[in-house]
Amino acid sequence: MARPIYQEPWGNDCHLLRPPPSKEQPKRSVAIRIAELIIDFHQKVISPVDGPRSHFRPTSSQYMRLAMYNYGFLKGFLMGCDRLLRENSDDWVYRKIEIDGKVYKYDPARIDK
Repeated sequence: MARPIYQEPWGNDCHLLRPPPSKEQPKRSVAIRIAELIIDFHQKVISPVDGPRSHFRPTSSQYMRLAMYNYGFLKGFLMGCDRLLRENSDDWVYRKIEIDGKVYKYDPARIDK
C-alpha cells in the first residue's frame, strides 16, 4: 500500500542513454586496412618531410580515416576525396577553432545515423 514519495512526471529516461562504448575494435575490411597503411605512410613519412599544410582540424588524412571507420570504405573514401578538393585557405562556411594562435576550419566526420 505504500507509494514512493517522489515520481518523475516524465517517467524513467534510462532507455535514452547511450550504451557504453565497447572496448573491442570492430572488424575492418581489407580495403580499410590497406587504406590505413597508406594513410599511416603519408602521416609518418611524407607529411613530416613536406610539412603540415591542412587548413582543417581534424586534418584531411585523419578525416578520411574517421569517415572510413564510421561509414565504410566506399563512402568514407568519397568523403575524404571531397574534403581534399575543399582543402584551401579560403574562408567559407565552416566553424573555426583556434589552436596555438592559428585559426583552423573545424569540420569533423560526423555520424548522422
